[in-house]
Amino acid sequence: MELETMRPNPVWDADSYEEAIAVFESRADDIVVKVWGGDWCTDCRSQLPDFGAAMEVAGVEGVDHYPVEKADDGSKIGPEVDAYGIEFIPTVIVEDAESGEELARFVEDANEPIVVHLAEQIDA
Repeated sequence: MELETMRPNPVWDADSYEEAIAVFESRADDIVVKVWGGDWCTDCRSQLPDFGAAMEVAGVEGVDHYPVEKADDGSKIGPEVDAYGIEFIPTVIVEDAESGEELARFVEDANEPIVVHLAEQIDA
């Protein structure tokens, strides 16, 4: 199932994020991006469309969506939530496609765009 919130923002300004896009372009065939979110989630609706646009511009095709629901106690329910320790959404994890090693993680932090946050970790 796909997250509607990952539909690329049609007015996203890729030119403002050239360095971050370049990091993803250079690794596009070597990574898998896993996105946990909910179409009901305000943070997801505000952050994921820009990230979806960034992945489209960078040519990253290995983007997996994991729709999440919120339980009555506030915990998250959905695919691989326990296995990856997902407590907040959006959460985006970048893994090496071959080894499965986690290269970068973004968790519900709106201080900088998701693509910038992840690119800095990948490039480190």
